[in-house]
Amino acid sequence: MAEKKATTKKATETKTTAAKKETVKKVAAPKAAAKKETLAVNAENIGFKAGDVYQALAAAEKALSVKEIAKAAKISEEETLLGLGWLFKEGKLVNAEEKITLA
Repeated sequence: MAEKKATTKKATETKTTAAKKETVKKVAAPKAAAKKETLAVNAENIGFKAGDVYQALAAAEKALSVKEIAKAAKISEEETLLGLGWLFKEGKLVNAEEKITLA
């Protein structure tokens, strides 16, 4: 009788452990699905992003917000900010009331 109780208890523990693992997998799956894009930050890449930003502003021929520049240049907002920093340092941009235009 004692053997039967031990076997039943062991089977119940195994089912409970399996259920917990399955729950953890279901919760962890969406996090794994969200893939993060990495951005290599070096002078060459930032220079290319600055060129993308410059071309987007030149094509628009008007002041644009960071979001508008990112959309026009088809790059992320982070890449846009890196490119803007490069262009500001070179004196190529003017910031007028939250909009950015070429100098």
